[in-house]
Amino acid sequence: MKIARYYNNNDVRLDEIPKPIIGSGEFLVKVVKSGICGSDVLEYYRFAKMKKLGVDNLILGHEIAGDIVEVGKDVRRFKVGDRVFVSHHVPCYDCYYCHHGHHTACALLHSTNFDPGGFSEYVRIPKINIEKKGVFVLDRSISYDEAVFIEPFGCVCRAQRLAKVGKSLTVLVLGSGVSGILHIQLAKLRGVAKIFATDINEYRLKMAKKFGADEVFYASEDIPSKLMELNDNRLADIVIVCTGALSAANQALKCAAPGGKIIFFAVPAPGINLEVPINDYWRNEITITTSYGAAPEDLQESYIWILSKKIKVLELITHRFPLSQAGEAFKVVCEAKESLKVVLEPNKE
Repeated sequence: MKIARYYNNNDVRLDEIPKPIIGSGEFLVKVVKSGICGSDVLEYYRFAKMKKLGVDNLILGHEIAGDIVEVGKDVRRFKVGDRVFVSHHVPCYDCYYCHHGHHTACALLHSTNFDPGGFSEYVRIPKINIEKKGVFVLDRSISYDEAVFIEPFGCVCRAQRLAKVGKSLTVLVLGSGVSGILHIQLAKLRGVAKIFATDINEYRLKMAKKFGADEVFYASEDIPSKLMELNDNRLADIVIVCTGALSAANQALKCAAPGGKIIFFAVPAPGINLEVPINDYWRNEITITTSYGAAPEDLQESYIWILSKKIKVLELITHRFPLSQAGEAFKVVCEAKESLKVVLEPNKE
């Protein structure tokens, strides 16, 4: 079968490997759609994984939707022909972290995956991913394109749940790529009072406005002053950082109102530290928190929102490529010009 091997952002090669052989309790999925995640182009993140595994390339892809084409012995709840989304990571549900609501800190979640990766024609779904509730059979009303968003939007649901985004609050989203726009849409559905958004890209600012931001600003502007001017002389109650740019991380520290929260949905590279004005934060009771990945309940929430059609995801897909053009697809993601979600179609020529 065909796969895309990732060496770096500028070197993604089409290759062939044997189709995975499933065992008892497993099944094989023919990948119809596979989204490219922002984390897929974080070279420091990918290089660290290569180093840990002792390899010089990876088969990436974790936002998949497809069809079950083979079912192993002892698989009871799924059958050939089922249209599915499959979570690449699953928690154990039994450890200290799972019991305390931190499923994304679970050691099992960080060690599970499907084989070999979503940027391939077929993936083998291990027994543990099936047993630990990592498989969603898609309702007929959900397209493969929409299903690609279950995982990334699940991450958004988690972040807003942790930050307690809700009615009467003002939200500032720093970075208006796919994640930022999903945050804007969900915050709107949660009934926030106002949503502000920033980016360095005019196209993305227009898209942020289209999908619900009340006001948009270039990231280079004086954002705290803009907030004070347009938000009744107050800063933002919730600041959601959706870019790994250090400038955005530092900007976030200046934009939170007393009693507010900053949630780092994206972070700068390892080794980069922030200087937090801790005395001011102490006096104003400002919370800094982070959000990583999606827990099962977040994926379930994501699925329900997508099923409801209240979250508009199809319009976020700007590019589709066959697997043979994976290198070009990565180039589009990295250039981040007039693009949002880029999707690979592994079984399409």
